[in-house]
Amino acid sequence: MRVLSGIQPTGRFHWGNYFGAIRQYIQLQHEADHAFYFIANLHALTTIRDREQLWQNTLDAAIDLLALGLDPEKATIFVQSDVPQVSELCWLLMTIAPMGLLERCHAYKDKKAKGLAAEAGLFAYPVLMAADILAYDSDTVPVGEDQIQHIEVCRDLAGSFNHLFGETFVLPKAKVLDTSARVPGTDGEKMSKSYGNTLEVFEEPAVLRKKIMRIVTDSRPVDQPKDPESDHLFQLYSLFASPQQQQEMAERYRRGGFGYGEVKKALADLAVEYFAEARQRRQELAARPKQIEEILGDGAATARRKAAEVLLRAQQACGVKPR
Repeated sequence: MRVLSGIQPTGRFHWGNYFGAIRQYIQLQHEADHAFYFIANLHALTTIRDREQLWQNTLDAAIDLLALGLDPEKATIFVQSDVPQVSELCWLLMTIAPMGLLERCHAYKDKKAKGLAAEAGLFAYPVLMAADILAYDSDTVPVGEDQIQHIEVCRDLAGSFNHLFGETFVLPKAKVLDTSARVPGTDGEKMSKSYGNTLEVFEEPAVLRKKIMRIVTDSRPVDQPKDPESDHLFQLYSLFASPQQQQEMAERYRRGGFGYGEVKKALADLAVEYFAEARQRRQELAARPKQIEEILGDGAATARRKAAEVLLRAQQACGVKPR
């Protein structure tokens, strides 16, 4: 199994990023024959226009991923733009990409439906994503359900290229990430940077506690029983609690006679403890910027070697270079 996935550096990682994807990336690095994980700074250019912010976000993303458990001895970790072969491969795929296929893609379609201006970069975003995947002969791509369309586009483009020019690309399959642990934000909606309702993985404990204490809850009296399954505060608590702790808290909900403040305090205690070791590792890594540069540089060199091999294969297949 050859795994590939990328994550955009659009801001500091929050609980939704970790439980929805990063935690499973860490697990997959132990199961895969080879795992490639990249920081998708070229994709982030469709939303970030500040160069200092983009670079700082990219560096923070690398440190965060390493602190959370991605191991450069087990996975290739690199920055997307450090592998120019992917951009070259993207053009080869663009020449066979049907307009109608790209017009049906969610990000472009949704933006147009809202009457907003859509740049060519957003329109071609799925083709660059396809190049990201195909450049490393990836056969397994861990994604959330909302990203399955991009894998389908990748397979369509790879299949068309193979049909036109002969077998060139490995057709990848989506590995849908386990999102059974729903991660609501502080307002009960899906946790998302765009909603401004996030709880960051590496937030300072004091700041995190204050944000948790401000989580929106209903106004039912203390003595009234409550349904834990429909409560977003209980869902957040369950991310960190052991099965026994979950069961005990659920029973308290059903009995009533407690305030949400007690749950918030218990959630804050568990969350701070859960990320304590990673927070310590992050401080150590942030103090060694040269080591981060070396890890990303080594990862990029490995990624370039593989991408160059696949690009040459594609160039020879379509006649851009002689066999």
